[in-house]
Amino acid sequence: MGLFGKDQPGRGIPKAPMEKKGIFKFTEVYGRRMWQLMGLNLLYLVSIIPVVTFGPATCAMTKVARNWSQERNAFMWADYWEAFRKNFKQGFIMGLIDIIAIVGFSVAIPTYNEWAKQIPAMYAALVVCLACCIVFFMMHFYIYLMIVSTTLSLPKILKNAFFLVSLGVKNSLWTLIVWVIIGAVILFSFPLSIFIIIFFPLSFLCFVGCFNCYPIVRKYVIQPYYDQRGEDNPEFDYLKTEDVAIFEDMGGKETPVQQEKKPKKPKRIS
Repeated sequence: MGLFGKDQPGRGIPKAPMEKKGIFKFTEVYGRRMWQLMGLNLLYLVSIIPVVTFGPATCAMTKVARNWSQERNAFMWADYWEAFRKNFKQGFIMGLIDIIAIVGFSVAIPTYNEWAKQIPAMYAALVVCLACCIVFFMMHFYIYLMIVSTTLSLPKILKNAFFLVSLGVKNSLWTLIVWVIIGAVILFSFPLSIFIIIFFPLSFLCFVGCFNCYPIVRKYVIQPYYDQRGEDNPEFDYLKTEDVAIFEDMGGKETPVQQEKKPKKPKRIS
């Protein structure tokens, strides 16, 4: 195969173009939904104005972003509010847990830090607290995805999320890195970043999390359920195609077509 030559089907060359992967796939999929994701970001900000709706609103945004990241259809307004209503109970409880955790870590980390300055042994407690904070944060890459994608109870979702962080450690770390980078840019560009927050970061970060981490949820949580039941995952129904025969193979039954012979006109003698 030449460097600039045309690929022809043959040994080592697929008949169909290779599907893009990694950052190239992400760029392609995100590019198609970029403007819609800006609208989703604004819708999410409006719906969390009452702080108690933080959890259900996050479920709703996750449902829409999950579909778009997996190249499945989703109507931003209709699907958003449908997911908001269907997952309100679990989302509300998870939102309260998040609020309590944010307050707890916000108090614990500075407190342990101050104690560590006076008692060096307290640095161990500070490190443990920081580690718990990071793990709990990374669990959220999977928690809301499982809320909108499964019928599991919230305790099982939290348990699964804890293990998925390590089972999908590569995906989890890449998602964390993107969160850190975007968070740092917004923090250091404040107050100019206020205008960016309205349209960009929250839906983008949610989309990144869904793109990276939903395949882990599907592999370790959703697919085993269908495998145990001996059923096909309906998520892949769109890949099924029915082969419709256009021409029927007669298998040697063909017979030559005989042309009708036209009667000869009698000769006229003049």
